[in-house]
Amino acid sequence: MHPPRLIPFSFWLSLPQLITWGSVFYTFSLLMTPLEAELGMGRAESSLAFSLALLAEGLMAYAVGRWIDAGHERVVMTLGSVWVGLGLLGHSAVTSVTGFYAAWIWLGLGMAATLYTPAFAVVTRRYGQDFRRAIITLTFLGGLASTVFIPLFSWWMDLWGWRQALWALAALQFLVCMPLHGWLLQGAPRSSCHAPSKNGNNRPTTLQSTVSVREHLRHAPFWLLALFMVLMMSVTSALPAHMIALLQEAGLSPTWVIAVPAAIGVIQVVGRVVLFLFERRWDVHTANRWIPGFIPMGVLALLLGGFHPAGALLFVLLFGLGNGMITIVKGTALAQYVSRDHVGQLNGLLGLPIAVARAAAPLTVGLLWSPASGYQLALLWVLVASLLATAALWVAQRHALNTQP
Repeated sequence: MHPPRLIPFSFWLSLPQLITWGSVFYTFSLLMTPLEAELGMGRAESSLAFSLALLAEGLMAYAVGRWIDAGHERVVMTLGSVWVGLGLLGHSAVTSVTGFYAAWIWLGLGMAATLYTPAFAVVTRRYGQDFRRAIITLTFLGGLASTVFIPLFSWWMDLWGWRQALWALAALQFLVCMPLHGWLLQGAPRSSCHAPSKNGNNRPTTLQSTVSVREHLRHAPFWLLALFMVLMMSVTSALPAHMIALLQEAGLSPTWVIAVPAAIGVIQVVGRVVLFLFERRWDVHTANRWIPGFIPMGVLALLLGGFHPAGALLFVLLFGLGNGMITIVKGTALAQYVSRDHVGQLNGLLGLPIAVARAAAPLTVGLLWSPASGYQLALLWVLVASLLATAALWVAQRHALNTQP
């Protein structure tokens, strides 16, 4: 059975991504203030809920990856949408700190079955040599989640209150995400037995599927890519949480301080559009090597510019472009340099370490901030981490391409 046409399939699959990223991931910051007021929490207590969600997502990632690799993608993502919808309804009835934490642990489990990682595994299994192009297309709408849902959910909260606004988000899960997953994901391949994909130079980009997942863990590329992903996810999770304070420290006006972070979602999509338009003209491995460099270049621009507003704007531009395109690199690297056939399980194995890194990174930046030096020490840590991540990817790529037949 031939898979459906790539562009329509990826576009429709990206709509639940837009809704779920927007409904869960990006609305948390808007819920913090009213929940703190109603439940008597401090900022550290409320922030813990999101860290618990990320940890729950990481714990569930391997099981989800195994189910998808076994051909159960339709059940996983359809029930995942139901799970998230029920979690949002449950959140609307929260009256205690314990209930608040329970709601976010529940939502974190649902995120593992509905966000990019399972969706990337789905298109990787379906689209053979074109899986990278499918992933790029899939991220177009997802990249606009913050741009769409932060103002939308804020408006709903003003209109109805936060509890009723959560009902509306739950309705989107039940009425849009659930039926879309149920309809789109019919006819899933039951076995991941693909031939190796090739780039324009006829060089193989995956290993044969005749080996088990454990065999891949004995070789350097998996562990180097694990280091790349953990470090880079730390960086890309640490900076957004401090972006407004960072731009204030750089001396931007209040209007720019709000407008620039809001524009990051659009900048990310611009980066993905550029990659989509030119990726067939570029050598994929060369692109993979240089895309992560946008992140350290942006940090370096901020540090060398002495936190001047011009340097801050260049930093945001480079960070937005890099963050948009690096999602594609992270989503395809294991398939290209380790195994496309086991990509769901391999990504799942990294779920918990990545979740811990994402949860710890904003706190690390906060601890490294000081009244005397501001964010300079924190940005040096971010710079070193992003350079190490880039180096790990380079070595993994070189090792994989040199050892493939």
